Amino acid sequence: MYGRSGATSWDPAVCPGKLTFRRTRILVADVLEQVASGMAWETILGEWRGSLPREAIAEAVRLASSTFLNHADEFAPPPFTRSKVS
Repeated sequence: MYGRSGATSWDPAVCPGKLTFRRTRILVADVLEQVASGMAWETILGEWRGSLPREAIAEAVRLASSTFLNHADEFAPPPFTRSKVS
């Protein structure tokens, strides 16, 4: 179990090395790509034919947000420095 609600997990026997939704082979990254593309959550749920509850998508988004916030400095451009004009 990884997230707060237990909807996600890393299981070496299931998609080794990839974060999946618990008791499925659905990759969290795949669902986050669907969210990022603008797909409606109801459509995403339909695509996975009932294998994924709405709460699982919410947890994946929370995990992605938390991960980004914890590593945002890694994505920031270097500080801007003005050069002196002679």
